[in-house]
Amino acid sequence: MFAFSRRRMKLGRSKGHKSDPLHGSRSPGGHLSLSNGGDPITASVSGRADDLAYRCSSDSFDLDARALDSSENWAVLPTEGDKPAPRFSHAAAIVGSKMVVFGGDSGHHLLDDTKILNLEKLTWDSTTPKVLPSPIRSTSKLPACKGHCMVSWGNSVILVGGRSEPATDRLSVWAFNTETEIWSLMEAKGDIPAARSGHTVTRAGAMLIVFGGEDTKGKKRHDLHMFDLKSSTWLPLNYKGSGPSPRSNHIAALYDDRVLLIFGGHSKSKTLNDLFSLDFETMVWSRVKTNGPHPSPRAGCSGALCGTKWYITGGGSKKKRQAETWVFDVLESKWTVRAVPPSSSITTKKGFSMVPLYHRDKIVLVAFGGNKKDPSDKVEVLVVLQNDHSFSWRSAPDVDPLLYEYSPSTKELAGHLNKCAPLYSNSSVARHSLASTVERASREEDGALGTSLHRKYGQVEDCSLAQKLEKPIDDDKYDDADDCSSCPASTPKDHRSKRTGADTQTDMARTVAVKEENADNQGPSGRRIARSSSDISHLYNTKITDLIRRNAALEDQLVAALASKEQAEKNLSLVMSSREQLEKRLASRGKEAELLKEKIAGLELAQEESNSLSNAVHADNVRLEREVAFLKAVADETRKEMHSTRRVLAGEQSRTFQLQVEVFHLKQRLQTAKGRSGTPRKPHNP
Repeated sequence: MFAFSRRRMKLGRSKGHKSDPLHGSRSPGGHLSLSNGGDPITASVSGRADDLAYRCSSDSFDLDARALDSSENWAVLPTEGDKPAPRFSHAAAIVGSKMVVFGGDSGHHLLDDTKILNLEKLTWDSTTPKVLPSPIRSTSKLPACKGHCMVSWGNSVILVGGRSEPATDRLSVWAFNTETEIWSLMEAKGDIPAARSGHTVTRAGAMLIVFGGEDTKGKKRHDLHMFDLKSSTWLPLNYKGSGPSPRSNHIAALYDDRVLLIFGGHSKSKTLNDLFSLDFETMVWSRVKTNGPHPSPRAGCSGALCGTKWYITGGGSKKKRQAETWVFDVLESKWTVRAVPPSSSITTKKGFSMVPLYHRDKIVLVAFGGNKKDPSDKVEVLVVLQNDHSFSWRSAPDVDPLLYEYSPSTKELAGHLNKCAPLYSNSSVARHSLASTVERASREEDGALGTSLHRKYGQVEDCSLAQKLEKPIDDDKYDDADDCSSCPASTPKDHRSKRTGADTQTDMARTVAVKEENADNQGPSGRRIARSSSDISHLYNTKITDLIRRNAALEDQLVAALASKEQAEKNLSLVMSSREQLEKRLASRGKEAELLKEKIAGLELAQEESNSLSNAVHADNVRLEREVAFLKAVADETRKEMHSTRRVLAGEQSRTFQLQVEVFHLKQRLQTAKGRSGTPRKPHNP
């Protein structure tokens, strides 16, 4: 797997395991030979042991060209057949030309169906996979689950964990054979981890690496386990250093079968955007320091490692979903934004799946499902790498395009200039101008020469310049024009000096002299041919001189173009540096804007609270005003009653005084009457 030695494996193994069934060694050809005699497994830079699981093996495989041409952003891939129910929190994996989708959440209940997208026909298969009976399970039905992981392995898909119904205590591993379409439970041995969801699973050869997740009790975890697919054995991995905090809904990737990368996720109290790496040779965690801008905190995103590029899209926090697709360069430790999809894209939803697909000369990311307001059943693609010819241009050989020592025809020269494009790869304008000039001169000289000779001699055989001077191009100077990569090897440095017009004319004069000498030996017919050759040579020299003059002008234009190119490159470097500065400023302004937004949100909350308090105070004031008005009215009535009572009391007091006066007068009268009458007589007792 990781080409561990027995000593290094001890760093990551628990002390209780003395046996080493996972020990292996890598062969010089890049294969891994396991100690149990398994078949060699080809390792890849992407961390996949066999890229056949991610490539389309059929020659008839052909995606919709219109969808793949939209490489700037995510595009919907139309599919047919028995489409799966809309879902999210499912898992997907690609085997050959098939994308296998299992489980997920429909918004109402968990799903337990298996759907296969045939990428050759862009149709969903309607077959119902079977489940192989297991002696350790009472039911032969695959449990419905969400938050699980799926990876490909040969012709099979491996399903690990997930929140299932009914729940289990230990992490289960299922295998789905795409050829027989049968699910089977792998009877695991060893130290089986606790059941979990929201974890990550990466594969290196026949080994699975499981990290983190959330167990059935809601506890976040950061433990690390390894599962051998051939022996169905679990092993815990011990590590050193300050590793990632316990988390779930993060993403992971395995680079070069040696370095495990962990990004983002949900911790106990917040959403993360940190990046950690674990070197399996030293079993030491380290936090990766990145350059430039980086993604905001997010969880539930999807990732795919393609070579040295790690593509991450979607995800978000509890408050906001993130839409952009980021690319992390593993070698440069740098983040860049690859695409910003529209709000209608499924990559802006939560719980979608994303897998990489290698299609001919392209690498395509395939996304499916997700949930925003309602679950989705759409399929979208993004072309992240396309091999154009510009990617494979080789450096141009420094050879002279005009070598007339062997007198090639101008048509041959034009064809050679067109075919051997790298000779002038620094200035395509000059190259095409020179080729068109040579071809135009060839047509003119052929026509003019043919007409003059026809008028002079009536009928002359082989009168065109191409027929007279056409000879095979010397392999020592041009080698194979179709393969310009061989030009530097076949053109020595001493042949690279340019030939002047005088040198060319001297060579042509020698050739004509030899031809005239041969003509004198052949008699009158030979002299006629010699005169014809002399005329041809004169016209040819004239044309060659004109071509050399034009070539000099084009070379001047080429020099000017190269100078302008250098100036443009300097300007571009200045623009790039200013752009980086602007991006840094923009990032700082973005952070300030986020802080201001948070402050504004706090002020808005305070304003809302103050408004609610003022409304309550206003209501209390209105109620109090009404009560005060009522009390005032009661007080007025009380005053009126008191005034009337006082008047009544005053009248009663006056009457009481009058009565007292009358009583006093009556007492006086009574006393007066008693005094007049004297002593009263005693009654006579008989």
